[in-house]
Amino acid sequence: MTTDFVLAKVQTALVIVLFASAPVIITALAVGLLVGLAQALTQIQDQSLPQTIKLVAVLVVILLFGPVMAYQIAEQASEALDQFPRVTR
Repeated sequence: MTTDFVLAKVQTALVIVLFASAPVIITALAVGLLVGLAQALTQIQDQSLPQTIKLVAVLVVILLFGPVMAYQIAEQASEALDQFPRVTR
């Protein structure tokens, strides 16, 4: 097992984690900005409102994109486990 192989696997895993978490992070950012703007315009200072709306939006995104994200992660794990016996010899 060479250092290049390990670095390539770690890089691939980090990219997959980035792509898998991107829809959730982007949704939370967009909803947070929109709710913050709405609160600033209406002068509503309730702290639980943005958290509740973000939570619901993130849950919807996870329900919609969850299977795609899980497939990417499972595919990477399966590939790593398939290569493990060959690499550790």
